Amino acid sequence: MSWFERLRRAGAVRTVRSGARSAVCPANALRGGSGIVALVATFALAGGIAGCGFHLRGDVTYAFSTLFINSPGNVPFTAELKRALAGSGSTTLVDNAAAAQVIFDLSNVTDDKQVLSLSGGGRAREFLLTKRVTFALHDAGGKDWLPAAEIVIRRSFTFSESEVLAREAEEARLLRDMQTDAVQQVIRRLQAARKPG
Repeated sequence: MSWFERLRRAGAVRTVRSGARSAVCPANALRGGSGIVALVATFALAGGIAGCGFHLRGDVTYAFSTLFINSPGNVPFTAELKRALAGSGSTTLVDNAAAAQVIFDLSNVTDDKQVLSLSGGGRAREFLLTKRVTFALHDAGGKDWLPAAEIVIRRSFTFSESEVLAREAEEARLLRDMQTDAVQQVIRRLQAARKPG
């Protein structure tokens, strides 16, 4: 006798009758083994998602309604930041500082690459990539909404001369991921910014 049959006989699962119609308890509908497996898998997945801290992204809100981004030249970081801010929909990017409630000064974005370790033959075996983003947020009157700050992101990767193309592709992917990570960190800082008292 299956565990489901034992539960049904014990009265834990029953058919409920209402007037001329009868409704079957959902557990009865899962009498087949695949239904129970699907139910267990669903609960396991839900528990796993809840346990890892996953949650749906809510509405992004800022304490300012208009923003001007002051950055040097044509920096790829600025383009990605503008896309992320435009996608949030809760602030408007303007083309000049005079029309903005706050001004985001992006003073520096640098990428650096250092050798972490060498092989026995003296060749570079492991590298460290570092991205630094320096910024500040203030209004037209010069009052700081966010004081000057720096975000530093580091990633390491191994290098092999027998896999040059694959390692170069990995380095490019890491640099893209680091930029996206830095943009998200800036977005979170902007969300936390408050008008100075």
